[in-house]
Amino acid sequence: MVQKKVFKSQMQARQTLPAAQAAASPAFPMLPSLGVGTLDAYISYVNRVPMLSAAEELHLAQEFRRSENVDAAKTLVLSHLRLVVSVARQYLGYGIPHADLIQEGNVGLMKAVKRYDPDQGARLVSYAIHWIKAEIHEYILKNWRLVKVATTKAQRKLFFNLRSNKPTLSALTPSEVEALAKALDVKGSDVKEMEMRLAGGDIALEGDDNDDESAYAPIQWLADSSQEPTEMIASADADALQGPKLDQALMALDERSRNIVQSRWLAMDADGNGTKTLHDLASEYGISAERVRQIETSALKKMRGMLQAQAA
Repeated sequence: MVQKKVFKSQMQARQTLPAAQAAASPAFPMLPSLGVGTLDAYISYVNRVPMLSAAEELHLAQEFRRSENVDAAKTLVLSHLRLVVSVARQYLGYGIPHADLIQEGNVGLMKAVKRYDPDQGARLVSYAIHWIKAEIHEYILKNWRLVKVATTKAQRKLFFNLRSNKPTLSALTPSEVEALAKALDVKGSDVKEMEMRLAGGDIALEGDDNDDESAYAPIQWLADSSQEPTEMIASADADALQGPKLDQALMALDERSRNIVQSRWLAMDADGNGTKTLHDLASEYGISAERVRQIETSALKKMRGMLQAQAA
């Protein structure tokens, strides 16, 4: 959980900092004696961690980029944890636990600290907020539904902006769809599709174990085509062509033609072996391989004609 990971990091960060860094790093408050391990205790702690001044932040960021000082990175992360809590609170409406959102936001914060360049002139908070939101967005998209609802750039934009931009709670009218599509720079068809996705929900295909006869699962709504009359007739005809009618067509051939067809096509086992080649049969009958091929072609043509006549 987020509390355990961050608390461990906080305990390590309170160890003595290098002399050059200690002067620029404020002392962090102690963890509360009661309620340790709860989300409220964590939020209370990060809100009491002092913010860094611009000079302190610049010094620590330069120190980390120059020597990869882990203690400097920890100080930067810990001083911005309250930012993650604030950003994560904005996404509580998606049904994801607040602690999970904070955990993913902390991952984004650490990525931002790793890539932050203080020489660009921007404060870390301005840079980190984009990484925090990106990690939270990705986590919500992966966990909001069993099936991912947004994969393209347009769908992601609609997922996080459609509900807040809808003028009413009812379904969108054609004019509202057009206005939203223009405002968000997406296609109208994408707006309609995302509205349907957000209005739906996950439904178990097989339902629950309820024995109530009035309870139907979606799987029970699917048609069983195997019991449809025309399918049953077609299946019976196919079985007949592959069974008795095939035997009748084989018995209509002379013995040599029948043996060639059976050796070439009907002697295959489950592993795909057992059939004979043209040269094998040529040696067996004392004729050329070309002659075996001609006999085989003639026999198959005759059998095909008989089976088509029986199926008509």
